[in-house]
Amino acid sequence: MTTLPAPSQPVRVAALYLFARLDAFEALRAPLAAFCCGRGIKGTLLLAHEGINGTVAGSEEAIAALIEYIEAIHGLSGLEVKYSSAAAMPFHRMKVRLKREIVTMGVETIDPAKSAGTYVEPGDWNALISQPDTIVIDTRNAYEVSIGTFKGAVDPATASFREFPAWVEAHRAALEGRKVAMFCTGGIRCEKATAYVKSLGFDDVFHLRGGILKYLEEIPAEQSLWEGECFVFDERVSVSHGLVEGDAELCRACRHPLTESELVSPKYDAGVSCPHCFDARSDEDRERYAERQRQVELAQARGRGPHIGS
Repeated sequence: MTTLPAPSQPVRVAALYLFARLDAFEALRAPLAAFCCGRGIKGTLLLAHEGINGTVAGSEEAIAALIEYIEAIHGLSGLEVKYSSAAAMPFHRMKVRLKREIVTMGVETIDPAKSAGTYVEPGDWNALISQPDTIVIDTRNAYEVSIGTFKGAVDPATASFREFPAWVEAHRAALEGRKVAMFCTGGIRCEKATAYVKSLGFDDVFHLRGGILKYLEEIPAEQSLWEGECFVFDERVSVSHGLVEGDAELCRACRHPLTESELVSPKYDAGVSCPHCFDARSDEDRERYAERQRQVELAQARGRGPHIGS
């Protein structure tokens, strides 16, 4: 399902995915890369037997052409796409990668294209998660959850999506007899998560169509049950209601998103350390990061724009 807000900034960003059987996905890599590079599109696209996933950015015309191009590929019509915008290009390069899974869970016996849970539209999400018999689960990783999530949501505190099946197995008793509502950034992880939970014998399993991004796009702030900002995997770092760029910044040492209060911590040093990584890094590590930060600042001072490692 595709939404098309009017862009207010010069760069259009498209987060897209589709679970679909792609028997010859390897052959799509070179043509997709050439199509994107020839139109100035940057970002990452992942291809696997189970479908396509990625986030890309470019001009409005280039992104529209790419979506049309992908939709014309056999088996890839009906993409789930969420659009937003950015003041500047949020990616450094274009990558098209071949993977075992388009979102890595490590469970090969499930097929989200055939067995996913029930979609819930953003306009109906508040009612579902407010019901007392609903357990709401954030299927993202802990560092993403740290800057924002839905009110009352359970945080599995996973470091990667591979840990999610083990978390579910350890908490099966808490899911029994309840409606299970799951969500993620753009809809792909929670869709796969619902397929896994259904494979365990649970029937009342739901997921937010279009993920947090679509919810923040469609639901006014005054009606929202979202608290904080939504982490995104590009140089914007986070977005908030209306998909406007958020206030979070990224620690360039450990890649953890940082809130306003963390940015004033004595453990925060731009490009060098933050409260999440200070105690886990050595003085030698911090000196190395400091040198990299000096190179970043030097490149910016010379008008070259952001350093590739920034």
